[in-house]
Amino acid sequence: MWTKIYLFLKKFNGSQLVAKFVIMIRTFKYRMYPTKTQAAFIDNRLNLCRWLHNTAIEHRIISFKAGKSTSYKEQANQLPEIKEAYPEFKDIHSQVLQDVLKRVDKSFKAFFRRCKFGEKPGFPRFKGKDRFHSITYPQSGFVMNGSRI
Repeated sequence: MWTKIYLFLKKFNGSQLVAKFVIMIRTFKYRMYPTKTQAAFIDNRLNLCRWLHNTAIEHRIISFKAGKSTSYKEQANQLPEIKEAYPEFKDIHSQVLQDVLKRVDKSFKAFFRRCKFGEKPGFPRFKGKDRFHSITYPQSGFVMNGSRI
């Protein structure tokens, strides 16, 4: 991922110059051709992240019915306990799990924003196996070496 910063200068009210920074982020997608063992490994990761996603939504629904609100920070603080209770989560990077919770938080914020403005709300969905296809590794450190990561 490369980041470029551009500076635009505009004349405002004839005499003032206003500076505006625009950040462009370039991302790349690569097609993967995993072996059978690698595909099983990736499927396992996707299933665990899907389980976390669905559990986070369920936790928010239960707390909302009890008259409480749950934030991303509260759910992210529970990740160490989840890793202790379920040892299969110890192999997944914490930032990947945090990103799953950020996506849940983003969907709930969008839902409540749409409710507030009278738009069609679209409640956040529980994800089945056929609806959860991606995970995000936000940390850097991956290098392309020919056709290999």
